[in-house]
Amino acid sequence: MAHTAGLGVTSTVMSEALWAEVADERNAKVTKDMLQEAERLAGLEFTDDERELMVEGLNKYLQGYQKLREVPIANSVAPAVQFNPVVPPMKFERKTGRLRMSKGRRRKVPSDLEQLAFWPVTDLARLVGSGKVSSTELTKMYLARLKRYDSTLECVVTLTEELALRQAKRADEEIAAGDYRGPLHGIPWGAKDLLAVKGYKTTWGAMPYKDQVIDCDATVVERLEAAGAVLVAKLTLGALAWGDVWFGGKTRNPWDPEKGSSGSSAGPASATAAGLVGFSIGSETHGSIVSPCTVCGTTGLRPTFGRVSRYGAMALSWSMDKIGPICRTVEDCALVLHAVAGPDGRDSTLVDVPFNWNASLDVKGLKVGYLKSAFEEKRSDEQWKANDLATLDVLRGLGLELTPIELPDYPIETMSLILSVEAAAAFDELTRSGRDDLLVRQIKNAWPNRFREARTVPAVEYIQANRLRTLVMNAMQDKLAGIDAYVCPSWVGKNLHLTNLTGHPAVVLPNGLRKEGTPSSVSFVGRLFGEDKLLALAKAYQDATAFHLKHPTL
Repeated sequence: MAHTAGLGVTSTVMSEALWAEVADERNAKVTKDMLQEAERLAGLEFTDDERELMVEGLNKYLQGYQKLREVPIANSVAPAVQFNPVVPPMKFERKTGRLRMSKGRRRKVPSDLEQLAFWPVTDLARLVGSGKVSSTELTKMYLARLKRYDSTLECVVTLTEELALRQAKRADEEIAAGDYRGPLHGIPWGAKDLLAVKGYKTTWGAMPYKDQVIDCDATVVERLEAAGAVLVAKLTLGALAWGDVWFGGKTRNPWDPEKGSSGSSAGPASATAAGLVGFSIGSETHGSIVSPCTVCGTTGLRPTFGRVSRYGAMALSWSMDKIGPICRTVEDCALVLHAVAGPDGRDSTLVDVPFNWNASLDVKGLKVGYLKSAFEEKRSDEQWKANDLATLDVLRGLGLELTPIELPDYPIETMSLILSVEAAAAFDELTRSGRDDLLVRQIKNAWPNRFREARTVPAVEYIQANRLRTLVMNAMQDKLAGIDAYVCPSWVGKNLHLTNLTGHPAVVLPNGLRKEGTPSSVSFVGRLFGEDKLLALAKAYQDATAFHLKHPTL
């Protein structure tokens, strides 16, 4: 049976209890009794005379809703209202500098090329750029590993083998001719399957879209091709960007294949951790880069909202979606961001602020904070807490003076309705058609139920939540006025949700192992469009430790 959308009652919608009474939209009519039930959802109570005055207008709304629904609206169409994380009087660097990579290590080419599987992009680039290893050789090695381990990890939706071999051949020819495009030239990568690639399916990990082909390349795909990178696979995501369960199974954690890889960038994190790609591209709305990177022991970057184009990517929440790299090192993330960032004339939320990467930046000159209460909070996983506290010791050992800070005190979890409402709008047709029944997960904490719940959120409350969001953004601007970045536990407190709402960038990276032998992580958060200093700080920590060098044995 098709699910019929709830009735708008100025700022309210009718309750689930009355859903069936208007199941046939042609005969639907709002009555005073329906209105009285709907008032409860808005926390209001009208008099009978007030209801009498409202009924006629509400029925006109109902007729208007049906007319609106007769106009097809693709997922790619954004609302006319835009989110901007920048609050006055913020100012940014406008001068573009050159890319300054680290010198890296001198490493010999191994006799078995498969030993390159876990090498970072910085090292792979020197081999490919010098011609010591061809892009074709590297691509064939990664393709073989993808084929060998996908049955265990369930991280691949589609192999793009034909495209990959063609791109690798071109890269080898260009490099041999002296036309070297930069550190990503010839490096194999994987795309979260919410990014459109012309000629290939873009399934969004969901059964209703498993045969969908979008006739364009996402901006991120275009820019990585322009950088000479080689696309070897479209990787899994939890259905419609939630969790690690997709229409083909459950993506596994390479450290413990009995467990999932978390999500929703499940495939990119799993494949990168398992050495199946050189790097990958994921996306985050609430925690979809931070969470799987934590579980799989990879290094991920959630850029500032407005830094990387979402053109050609599935929309879940127009005011919260962000696209970013999942890699083996912090500097790899910087190299990928350098290639994909900046306005494209398509995504109107983008801000033209240069990203100037300098791997030699002296972090001793940075002002760094830490979320004191989050580090002190009691936890069930004492080993993870110990790893987090040890992270602070390492940073102090680098000569950094850490300033204790706390986040603005607002009801952040309540504001999750912003994501739910925007997602319900993005997939309105899926809910009303009843095809949401095709999604694999049909439980309380899954999209089909959340989409339906969101239809009962009063429009006024959605606006009020966004007004509260403005207060949080201003408060964060004040909190970060005296620091360049801060460190925090990845999964403790409200930092993850809050900074996704405010659009701040974050780097997540491994900081040890838990008792069961799986990775733990710590996160660094920077100022808006301050990825240069944020990444430099995270790199300094990573260079002082060796946790990112550990990898699972398959």
